[in-house]
Amino acid sequence: MKIIEMTGRTVEEAIKNALQELKLTEDKIEVEVLDEGSKGLFKLIGAKPARIRVKVKRDYIYEAKNFLRDVLNTMGIKAEIRIKEEADTVNITMTGPDMGILIGYRGETLDSLQYLVSLVVNKGHETAYKRVVLDTENYRSKREETLKRLAQKVAGTVRRTGKLIRLEPMNPYERRVIHSALQDDRYVQTHSEGDEPYRRVVIDLKKA
Repeated sequence: MKIIEMTGRTVEEAIKNALQELKLTEDKIEVEVLDEGSKGLFKLIGAKPARIRVKVKRDYIYEAKNFLRDVLNTMGIKAEIRIKEEADTVNITMTGPDMGILIGYRGETLDSLQYLVSLVVNKGHETAYKRVVLDTENYRSKREETLKRLAQKVAGTVRRTGKLIRLEPMNPYERRVIHSALQDDRYVQTHSEGDEPYRRVVIDLKKA
């Protein structure tokens, strides 16, 4: 992290000088006023410049994109990376000819990449926690719809047979989709059991 000290006739001028040297905009820095300075007698005698310390903020978006680019290059995959930040969520979309490799079996590769990028974005805890969502070919939305259909289908089977059903192991995100899809169902209830990475959703009849 880069830190510099800068002076100017006023604090405002010192900030302007720092921005010119760093070639940054004011939203990219943090300013600590060390000395507000003084104009002195007749603005000449005893005048003292303002002095500030400027710290460059981490650009976690830039770091995330560079990290992801390095990973893709190592895998020999060409892709366009687009990043959009909304509130506390960093949405990253990748487009290219070999996206199936990035998705992997049931999204496992995509989930692993998402986890690693999240570590990069949130390292150091210098800013508020950011949720990272990594997607390609609209996989997340398609997978969510598939899981919702699965939840309704299995719930119907449980209602007809009266027997609980344990789904295959899922990651936390997918389990949340299942729980959410059935949370208002009048006849069935859900809970999770087991330890990661083999934790799974159980769908059972509600107790009378």
